[in-house]
Amino acid sequence: MGNQEIPEDANEHCPGPESESAGKADSCAGCPNQGICATAPKGPDPDLVGIAERMATVKHKILVLSGKGGVGKSTFSAQLAFALAGMDHQVGLLDIDICGPSIPKMLGLEGQDIHQSNLGWSPVYVESNLGVMSIGFMLPNPDEAVIWRGPRKNGIIKQFLKDVHWGELDYLVVDAPPGTSDEHISIVQFLQATGIDGAIIVTTPQEVSLIDVRKEVSFCKKVGIHVLGVVENMSGLQQSLADVKFMKLSEKGEETDMTEWALKYMKENAPEMLSLVTCTEVFDSSKGGAAKMCREMEVPFLGKVPMDPQLGKAAEEGRSCFTDQQCRTSSTALRRIIEKLLEDPTMSVSVMEDGA
Repeated sequence: MGNQEIPEDANEHCPGPESESAGKADSCAGCPNQGICATAPKGPDPDLVGIAERMATVKHKILVLSGKGGVGKSTFSAQLAFALAGMDHQVGLLDIDICGPSIPKMLGLEGQDIHQSNLGWSPVYVESNLGVMSIGFMLPNPDEAVIWRGPRKNGIIKQFLKDVHWGELDYLVVDAPPGTSDEHISIVQFLQATGIDGAIIVTTPQEVSLIDVRKEVSFCKKVGIHVLGVVENMSGLQQSLADVKFMKLSEKGEETDMTEWALKYMKENAPEMLSLVTCTEVFDSSKGGAAKMCREMEVPFLGKVPMDPQLGKAAEEGRSCFTDQQCRTSSTALRRIIEKLLEDPTMSVSVMEDGA
């Protein structure tokens, strides 16, 4: 084993052989490598030099975080990447959710393989200006569970940063797993020398999600990451009235589909109703939702994205929600959020810079 490599059989919260506490920390107790780590010479991780060289051609790096799973973080990451690429930027999307890599599906890239060249691993491209990297491309079977301890996860994240030939990028979007665990500490540590422009935190309106988001904001402040803003996803259900299914319930609870009758009735008697959008509160936002939390924690609120069945369908089918008129409510909200995000002075890409 080289001095800086974290062995696969290391304990879960291994501080790393290069750490001053290597072999002496509480988490080192019982590790088979404890003696070696305690006596090994310490020094900077040579891989960080390789990462810095790779990242030198990336202008902006954005982390997408969430306190909880299931809040739509990967959907947001995918649509953010689609939107930036649609603005003619060079975009990379890096999926570091090792145990639940959903980005390949959401970009329509399931079953694709990673190719190697003399420059390193090549990302899988959706378009010529949108490249994607995920462990999902490396699994022989998409149903296979990735049961890895922290050190092995950290190793693959390091490889994604050091060995992937991204080329010239305007934006690298990093889709992280929920929480504040090994993967988050690693990505911050590995990118520290080259700088992270900031983090976008995705939540849902209810307090049970916001409790965890507060921890995420706290994590960013502790490790020195600028919070670009918070997005409130699934902020009420919105869908066109023409897409709503109408049911009649009998006293016995039996359901009768009345959709055809209802749409015909409206078309004949009130056709203007078919252009309306229905809005329903799904989650409890009575305590102020993400906007109130952002005021309290003094971080920007980027906006709300409604729960839109058409957006879910676009994610399942691996396509952009901006290219057709099906995702009207969600694509409009997402576009406003992305425009607001790009107003942040740290995020701008000038025409001169873009063509340099």
